[in-house]
Amino acid sequence: MLITLSQALLNHLGIRITSFLIDISGYLIMAVTIVLVASLLYYAPGHDFSRLFTFTNFSGELGGKVWPVEPNLLILFLLGLQLPAYTITGFDASAHTAEETRGASVAVPKAIVFAVISSSVFGWIMLSCIVMAIPDLREGIGQGENVFFFTMGKVLPQALCALLYLGCGVAQYLCGLATVTSSSRMVYAFARDGGLPLSSHLRQVSARYLTPVKAIWAVAILSVGFASFSKVYSTIAVVCTIFLYISYVLPITLGLFAYKRSWTKMGPWDLGGFFRVAATMAVMGCSGLIVIGVQPPNELALYLILGFLVITGFIWQAFEKRRFQGPPVVGMELS
Repeated sequence: MLITLSQALLNHLGIRITSFLIDISGYLIMAVTIVLVASLLYYAPGHDFSRLFTFTNFSGELGGKVWPVEPNLLILFLLGLQLPAYTITGFDASAHTAEETRGASVAVPKAIVFAVISSSVFGWIMLSCIVMAIPDLREGIGQGENVFFFTMGKVLPQALCALLYLGCGVAQYLCGLATVTSSSRMVYAFARDGGLPLSSHLRQVSARYLTPVKAIWAVAILSVGFASFSKVYSTIAVVCTIFLYISYVLPITLGLFAYKRSWTKMGPWDLGGFFRVAATMAVMGCSGLIVIGVQPPNELALYLILGFLVITGFIWQAFEKRRFQGPPVVGMELS
């Protein structure tokens, strides 16, 4: 609670201090990753590169019960894709803060592309080094979700290990700070268009700090309550990831049908004819992620997603459809 509320306070005080800290987090993540990779390579008892392309079935007991017993290696590989799918969702933060970004039409897509490429490359290198640094592969994988801490404790000197944990902790805190920023801007954007309950309050901007303070604190309080009362946190995390990707792919899907028809004016980052290919791949990838995300042990995710869609569909048909007629036309002010 204290962590989240402190992140909300920093967001409350203005986008400059938040932007400064988020910029620092980018460099910090890079620095910690480089030191972590170098340390694991240096102190590792050996460098067995064959581990990177030799696939072994560690489902069930052998893998610390992270995944149920599954004889099909391809299915296990696809289940493992939930990790990178979850960790590269942060690129949407660039879009949420677009209105507070100079030269947003170029800077925002540039930041999105850089975020995905850098996290993919550095993340792959880091995970590869962790896999190679595990002293005994079967013993390490048998630790399940604790395999990273097991490897760090076995391989690195205690002082270096503590320093890297500190760097990881600070980086995580700053990532949480960015999450509050992006979430509050999303709430503000919907509220400005009248698309949320209590929109007249949530779209208010502080005259002193120039930030949507009520949206910031609403996001912080709701997230604390959500995390406090959720008994199926890992499943909820998967559900949130799936919903994030659905929200990403919906405008892409609509754009696929509108491209070169009603949507003829492209932005500076125009993909040209490749747009249709990229959009189709995005739709297929999102569909695959939904299928992967509801597999055991996260089968409860399917019921949560369907239940949420039923509830929101009912609310829309019963109440909001008549109240909310769409965002206001540019140039018109909200009443």
